[in-house]
Amino acid sequence: MPLMILTIVVFVTVVLVVFAFGAAAVTPSSVLGARLRALGGQPAQAPEKPAVKVRARLEQALDPISKAIPLSPSDVSRTRKWLIQAGLREPRYASYYLGARLVLAFVGLAGVLISPWGYSFSLLVCVPALGFFIPRFFLKRMIKDRQRRITIALPDALDLTVICVEAGLALDQALMRVGKDLHHAHPDLSDEFHLVNLEMRAGKPRAEALRNLVDRTGVDDIRSLVGTLIQTDRFGTSVSQALRIHSDSLRTARRQRAEEQAAKTTIKMVPPLVIFILVPFLFVTVGPALILAYRSLVSK
Repeated sequence: MPLMILTIVVFVTVVLVVFAFGAAAVTPSSVLGARLRALGGQPAQAPEKPAVKVRARLEQALDPISKAIPLSPSDVSRTRKWLIQAGLREPRYASYYLGARLVLAFVGLAGVLISPWGYSFSLLVCVPALGFFIPRFFLKRMIKDRQRRITIALPDALDLTVICVEAGLALDQALMRVGKDLHHAHPDLSDEFHLVNLEMRAGKPRAEALRNLVDRTGVDDIRSLVGTLIQTDRFGTSVSQALRIHSDSLRTARRQRAEEQAAKTTIKMVPPLVIFILVPFLFVTVGPALILAYRSLVSK
């Protein structure tokens, strides 16, 4: 057993030393990297800003770690889709996410190995697995929170869009205006409308830009809205009327969801009432009587 621990410690140490040397060699602002590039005949790079240098160092440090995770192309694309739905659109966040998963797994493994209480095979498996899945839990939580904010903001955005369309603006201009007006109240939906306008300005068809909006958000209400807009554009019906009807349906659905959550509160209150109120009440009321009965029986 000590030989196995020594082997694991030596292996982890060698990996960390090799990784630190490689990171120091490829960092643009490091002295070691500059000397190696000078020996190789590469020109010196221009100095960067401190914030850019810190971000570049973090990316270069986490990129080899993220590449060490054996993920298939479908897993990578799924991870990128999740990050985009959480509002993390830049490619560097994929390296941050995957690197954080591997780092937390190594930290969990090291914590189990150096634990003074000993370890077992189940701990060696469960603790690193828990560290590996913690970033995914937080990412899912970020996605749900962002989708909830977009769902709450959508009826107000549709009302403003109806007003803009009825005032004579085209749908593209109405989305751009609504995105600007909602920048402070609902920044998530405002950013999505801004991206839709950028895609349409770049030459993408409106239907494709709206479908990309569905993929970036993953919200069911957005999906139904996009389907309504695409059908309206295809059949040439009134956009303002379709938006007004859809806005009313969204408000009705939001009210029904609120009523559903309110109806669930009575069921959700039963376990706390039983655990934190009924059990102490029984102890307070029945407990003294049971103690007196026990004492009387024992004394006899």
